[in-house]
Amino acid sequence: MNATPNPVRWYVIINPAAGSGLAGQRRRQIEQTLKALGLPYTVKFTESRGHATRLAEDGILKGYRHILGVGGDGTNHEIVNGIVGQTFVPSQDITYALLPVGTGNDWARTYRLSHDPAKRLPSLVSPQTVLQDVGLVEYEYEGERRRRYFANVAGMAYDAYLVQQLEQHPRQSSRFLYLGLILRYLFKYRIGPARILFNGRVVEDDFYTINLGICPYSGGGMRLVPQAVPDDGLLALTFARRVSKLDVILQTGRFYNGTILEHPRIEGFQSAGPVTVEPVGNFPTLLEADG
Repeated sequence: MNATPNPVRWYVIINPAAGSGLAGQRRRQIEQTLKALGLPYTVKFTESRGHATRLAEDGILKGYRHILGVGGDGTNHEIVNGIVGQTFVPSQDITYALLPVGTGNDWARTYRLSHDPAKRLPSLVSPQTVLQDVGLVEYEYEGERRRRYFANVAGMAYDAYLVQQLEQHPRQSSRFLYLGLILRYLFKYRIGPARILFNGRVVEDDFYTINLGICPYSGGGMRLVPQAVPDDGLLALTFARRVSKLDVILQTGRFYNGTILEHPRIEGFQSAGPVTVEPVGNFPTLLEADG
């Protein structure tokens, strides 16, 4: 009689603050479900920003090859950086799963991942794995050159300005509240010039927003890079030239229904090579890559 192989041990990283504390509240349900499934596991909790990255690196160093993240897009972003940024083993050797318990859950939206532990966690018994592209951004922060990986969408110009402003507010748990803040800060934002180099082209203009995407969703279900495909080896690029703030409001529906590229001032491309965004003059081009 052949012995039943020991199931793999999952390294679980929980951000207890995700989803306005919902992730922490679900700890017991998560552990009970894992036990019922017969899955060995080790649980670690994040304590601060960036901690999930360090936990992922530490888990891999200790021999774990199966990681479960519990949190939102920010937690997912940090764990991905821990997996891809470490140099102990090839990142392809790591199996990563996410239980989406956040506000936007945009990366999970691409794969239609359930937020219910009872529905999501049984898939860990015999995981169906896929390989996904990961983007790399190199940027300057306080005079220092830095780099960051992203598995979803990196936003520049207004998108990054909005994230900067939202840092001053508690995490929004409603799409409508979040959309309200988008419109509120829209009228405070000053559009400026930038230069984009991609596919042998140079485009210089005033840009309302610039987005680079691996997956199509961001901002709680918006599809600013609807042409993005997670595993095609290409980087989706969408940029909006100067658009009136009234027009932005009138076109809100396009942000969600995938028709944003039909607007005459908004263009979308796929790039097989790097995309460079340069500031023009003294106007900085802000960047956020939390996805």
